Formats: sequence, structure tokens, C-alpha cells
Amino acid sequence: MSSPLLRSRTALQSLRSRSTTCNSTRRYASTSSTSTGGGFRLFAYGSATLVGAVVGYIYVTDTRSAFHHYLVPPALRALFPDAEDAHHFGTAALKSLYSLGLHPRERARLSPDPSDPNLSAEVFGVKLDNPIGISAGLDKDADIPDALFALGAGVVEVGGCTPKPQPGNPKPRVWRVPSIEGMVNCYGLNSVGADAMAMKLRQRLRVYAHSQGLEEEDVLSGNAGVPVGSLTPGRLLLVQVAKNKETPEKDAVADYAYCASRLAQYADVLVVNVSSPNTAGLRDLQSGDKLVGLLDAVVGAVRASTKGIRATPPKVMVKVSPDEDSDAQVKDIVRAVWESGVDGVIVGNTTRRKMQAIPAGVPVTNREKGILMMADGGFSGPSMYGRTLDLVKKYRKWLDVPSFKGKKVIFATGGITNGKEAAEIREAGADVAMVYTGLVYGGSGTVTRIKDEMRREIKGDKKE
Repeated sequence: MSSPLLRSRTALQSLRSRSTTCNSTRRYASTSSTSTGGGFRLFAYGSATLVGAVVGYIYVTDTRSAFHHYLVPPALRALFPDAEDAHHFGTAALKSLYSLGLHPRERARLSPDPSDPNLSAEVFGVKLDNPIGISAGLDKDADIPDALFALGAGVVEVGGCTPKPQPGNPKPRVWRVPSIEGMVNCYGLNSVGADAMAMKLRQRLRVYAHSQGLEEEDVLSGNAGVPVGSLTPGRLLLVQVAKNKETPEKDAVADYAYCASRLAQYADVLVVNVSSPNTAGLRDLQSGDKLVGLLDAVVGAVRASTKGIRATPPKVMVKVSPDEDSDAQVKDIVRAVWESGVDGVIVGNTTRRKMQAIPAGVPVTNREKGILMMADGGFSGPSMYGRTLDLVKKYRKWLDVPSFKGKKVIFATGGITNGKEAAEIREAGADVAMVYTGLVYGGSGTVTRIKDEMRREIKGDKKE
């Protein structure tokens, strides 16, 4: 028999063993509980971060966000005192963001109002999604047409393009006039040249064709079912051309014809710029028989260069100055349009009458007055709107005289900054309202905002 002392020691060891087992079990349970709680928190934090990133992405890349109106434009003006530097930065940023899929774009509203009016408009046989365009000058070298279409525009104009590359005028050559949200530019048609731009546009078309499993010829012939220039249903790409600065007037026709022959294949509309105030002698080409001969040559070059390549050649428009505004001057240009077979007119460009652009009672700084009083450069901004509206009415009146059969298209540019003005411009006879300076000050949501305001304007008129 075992002694009482041995039995006591055995009982004590058994008790210690059970205690160790219980403690071990509790530790394992505690560790398991902590691990589960930590994993849940990690999952929750990760999910919240992901949701926040998605929401932030949607907000920042939506043209309707206030970010694009109230933050980006003032920040660019503060960071880049030189307006041209801001222009180049903005273009480069849009190009990079578009390549990464992080660009601002117009998104459909989550719950669209079924009573909203349809903004579609038929132009040159194409049913445009909307009648708002972006004027040339913002994308001088056709670097970002698709990024600009993503902002919601029905029409995008790139250029102006000259036959040979040219640097333009010496810098500085672009100035802001913030008091009246205007700009003075003296770029002088800086351009990469027609050959380089044609290569860019052709590569863009090839990339699109490849993405659709098509050949380049399928797109050019119209078999892809999209406009050849915009490559997007319901949109039009305009390509603007001009002469080189050093080209004498007697050789100007050859400059325009060369640009047309190189670029017509990749445009929905070719625009003949005879209205830039920053190229000596360019506006002289707007007069009478000179303009008829020039436009005749461009129309001929367009048809010859696209024959057998495109099912239909691009349309041709002429961009005219806001300063040639007398009845006699307007009628002379209208005659040239009809006699040459050009398809329409873009009414407006920058004005040399810069001091007249200051609205009555609006104070401007001495520095701004100095900018406006410069001999060179053309002004653009909201105060141009009244002149643009009057010119549209004049051109519509003279283009529609009974002696001319058919109807010519009018695009209007100059001072348009809101939906009310865009609706008025169209009511006056323009088919498309285009923006430039309004986009510079209003940000990348400008086109979307104008369209939303147009819908409200039209609805208001219908209610009345």
C-alpha cells in the first residue's frame, strides 16, 4: 500500500497538470479571438479604403464635380503666372490622365429626368449628341481630341495647322485679363506642321481600327459606322488649316491646298482659317475674289485627296473674323461661300478691337489695360458675346437669301459661357455653339454645365 505522503504528492501533480491544461486552452482561445478580431478590422479598413478610393475616383473624374470648376482653374492660374505655361501643363495633364483612364469625363446622371429636352442636332447629315463645341487653339497639334470629346462636346476643333512647322511669335504671347475673364493671345499659329499632324491623326485612326478588329481602310471607307474624324458616333472632329507666317499672299493658296491634301482624310470637317489676327496678311484673304479662289482651291484639294479613299469627302468651312462685320463685308464673304461650294461658316475669332471689349462700368487694372492696348494679339472672352450674336444673325440673314438654293451651316464662337447664351446663339441661326476662353476660366466641366443649363432654359421656355 502506498503511504499517505505519496498519495498527496500524486494528487498535487494531477491538480497542477489539469491547471496547466486549462490555462493553455484559455490562451489558445484568447489568441484565436484576437486573431479573428484583427482580421475583421483589417478587412473593414481595407474595404473602407477601397470604397473611398472608388468614390474619390468617380468624383474627381466626373465633369459635374465642383472640383473642376472651383479648384483646378484658380490653382493653375496661381501656379502658372504665364498663361501659356498653364495651357501646356493642362494639355499635357489631360493627355497623361487620358492614357491612364484617370481623365475627367461626362457621366450620365444616375436618375435622368425624362422630361429633359433632347439636345441632339443634325449637322452635315450627322445626328450630333449635342450642339456644343470646343474651338481650335486649345488642342493646337491634335494631341488630345479624345480627351476633349470625353468632356461632353459634340464637336472638337483642333489646329490651326500650317504646311511647315513654325514656332509662332516670341514669348510671352498669351496674357490673362482676369477682371473680365478674358485673354489676349498672340501665338502666331505655332504648329508642328501638316505632315506631323497627319501622322498623329492616322496613328489614332489605326489604333481605333485595331481595337475594333478592323483595317484602316474599313474606317476610312465608312464601313466602321463611325465618323472618320471623331471615331465616335454623334461627334465631329474639325481640323483647322492656315498658311505659314513667311508665305507671301500670292502663294497662300498653295499653303492651304497642301494642308487640305494632307489632313482631309482624317477630318470630318476641314476649317479654312482666314481670320487669325496674329499672322500678317491673313485677314486680307477674306476679301472678295481672293477668298473665292482660295476656297475653290481647298475644296478641290479635299476632293482630290480623298477620292477613292473615303466614301464621302469631309465638309469644308471657313472661319471668319468678328472685325469684318459691315453688311458689305459680310455679303462679300457670303458670296465667296456660295460660289466656292464651301459648306458653312464659323463666325468669330479673336478681335483686334481689344479696348472695346471692356464692358461699361467694369474696372480693370492698369496692367490689364496695358495688355489690352497692345497693338498685337487678339482678345477673347465673355464680353465678345454680343458681337458674336449680332454676327450670327447677319450671316444667317445673308446666307439664306432666296437667290441661294440650299442651306449653309453656321458654327458660332466668341464669348459663349453659359447655357442661356448657347440657346440664344442657336435661336439666332447657329447650328453649333463653341467655347474656348469659357473653358479656360470655367474648367473641364464647362461643356457639361452649359448643356445642363441649356436643358433648363429650353424647359423654362416650354413652360411659358
